Amino acid sequence: MPTRDTSRQLVMGRIGAAHGIKGEVRIQSFTDDPLSIMDYGPLKTSRPGLVIEILDARTTTNVLVARLKGVNDRNAAEKLNGVELFIDRDLLPEIEDEDDFYHADLIGLAARLQDGTSLGEIVAVPNFGAGDLLELRDAASGETRFIPFTKAAVPEVHIAKGYVVVVPPVEVEGEPGPGDDADPDAS
Repeated sequence: MPTRDTSRQLVMGRIGAAHGIKGEVRIQSFTDDPLSIMDYGPLKTSRPGLVIEILDARTTTNVLVARLKGVNDRNAAEKLNGVELFIDRDLLPEIEDEDDFYHADLIGLAARLQDGTSLGEIVAVPNFGAGDLLELRDAASGETRFIPFTKAAVPEVHIAKGYVVVVPPVEVEGEPGPGDDADPDAS
């Protein structure tokens, strides 16, 4: 089975559970304004050959509820649960300010310490709920680690030059943090 080249594609959202009986679905939108996912026209998907067109959507507390072209009942909507929605990176506007960038532009950049020592390559920019992280993969060992994507931990981002500068927090380096050496049995 051929694999898709997603290197120039960005995940814009993910279809969740069906909503009601008329074919609506919940969509977790990864755009700043959740409704702007509709501005990109038909969206490629994680299912080969499937293209999704959002006809109408409304926001709820934490997701969009959307009507999709060709999806008219709950059974059809349920079959789309978990499908990711993509656009080509080239459809996004270019960014003028050097301090602004798309997270997708970080993927593949080298991560270096301030002295130039390589920490590996950025392979993902996940957010598990407490803020964005950079997932770094060491080229030699293949091991990965996470660095908080904050100004303190990543003070320099050089997209055009192909690298970021990382100042790992003490907890990441494995050194004891404040209070870590205190005796837990002392009172």
